[in-house]
Amino acid sequence: MWGRNVYDSISKFLQFQLTVNIVAVIVAFTGACITQDSPLKAVQMLWVNLIMDTFASLALATEPPSESLLLRKPYGRNKPLISRTMMKNILGHAVYQLTLIFTLLFVGEELSPTRCSAHQQRGC
Repeated sequence: MWGRNVYDSISKFLQFQLTVNIVAVIVAFTGACITQDSPLKAVQMLWVNLIMDTFASLALATEPPSESLLLRKPYGRNKPLISRTMMKNILGHAVYQLTLIFTLLFVGEELSPTRCSAHQQRGC
C-alpha cells in the first residue's frame, strides 16, 4: 500500500513539475526572443521555482495511503514513469497556461480596465 502511494505521489510530482518547468522555459525563451527582454527576471524565476517546489513537495509528502490502492493491479517493472495520459495532461495544461500567459503578456495592457478608462477620459 505504501509503495503504491509513493509511486502515485512521484507521478503527481513529476506531472506538476514538468508542466511548470515547460511553461517557464517556453515563456522565458519566447519572451526574450520577441521582446528582447525576458518577461521573468532572475529573481522572479527563483520565486516561481521556490513556490512551485514547495507546493509540489507538500503534495508529495502529505497524502496518506488508502485501502483503495490495494484494489488495483500493481504496475509492472517495465511501465514508464510518465504514461501517455500524463503526457497528454502535461501538454494540455502547458498549452492552457502558455495561452493565458502570452495573452496577458502581449495584449494585457489593452485588456486592462484601468487603461481603457484612462484612455476614455483623455478622449483617446
